[in-house]
Amino acid sequence: MSKRSRAWTVVVVPHGSDSPRNYEVSERALRRIACVVGMVVLVAASAAAYAATRMSAAPGMVTLLMTPKDRQLADMRSRVADLRDTLAQIAKRDEQIRLLAGLPPRDSDSLVAAVPSNVDVDGLINEANSLSASFANVSTTLSRNSQRLESTPSIMPTAGWLSSEFSKARFHPILHMTRPHEGIDVAAPYGAPVVAPASGVVERITNQTGYGLVLEIDHGNGIETKYAHLSAVKVHEGQHVTRGEPIAAVGNSGLSTGPHLHYEIHVDSKVVDPLTYVLPGANPD
Repeated sequence: MSKRSRAWTVVVVPHGSDSPRNYEVSERALRRIACVVGMVVLVAASAAAYAATRMSAAPGMVTLLMTPKDRQLADMRSRVADLRDTLAQIAKRDEQIRLLAGLPPRDSDSLVAAVPSNVDVDGLINEANSLSASFANVSTTLSRNSQRLESTPSIMPTAGWLSSEFSKARFHPILHMTRPHEGIDVAAPYGAPVVAPASGVVERITNQTGYGLVLEIDHGNGIETKYAHLSAVKVHEGQHVTRGEPIAAVGNSGLSTGPHLHYEIHVDSKVVDPLTYVLPGANPD
């Protein structure tokens, strides 16, 4: 005879005057009810955990949940943002270089925005082309300015001491009369080297009354230099010379009280004070 399983009696007392009701529940039935309730609770907890994970997913997880097309679009947006940042840095550098080249700044409205609001590829291409044109303009200007600086007489043509300055009215020590002195006189030892103060082309080598042996150089841009009272000329007409290159020797030819170099600068056929072109401390070695 099998052993009878344990059972529990559940008494339900209703409201009012109804009689209590008794329900007998076996141990096996109670276990089944507990198992079903546990499974329901487990499923509910799992569903809640999954929902919370979806809502607080890390960026990497969000990326995994994106479609391939969404991932491509996000990657393109990231690359475009990097490109715009790079163009913004180039634009800032372009503004600095244009300032150094003496060019006006570009229109501020055309500068690249730092943060993109959308993927404007056409706008980025236009900006890149604009920057390219700006750099070409800067390069041309700097090259032109560099050539102009190379041909601007900015150093003294010989070492010595200034014995006579540029003047509109100077008393001539030999002619004993007042007249313009259209250059400067630099006293130096006889035969001392005379160098080109800038690049240019030897235009004339002549003997002139009062000036003695004369050398003239055309530097372009309307600038010419003249060297007088020379003892020798070391270049020939048509020769291209560079700044610092020996071109002649100090002498005492013409009307002169002693060895010295008479040096003139002509700009558009008008004489100017050579000292206004000489940079501070720019003396020949």
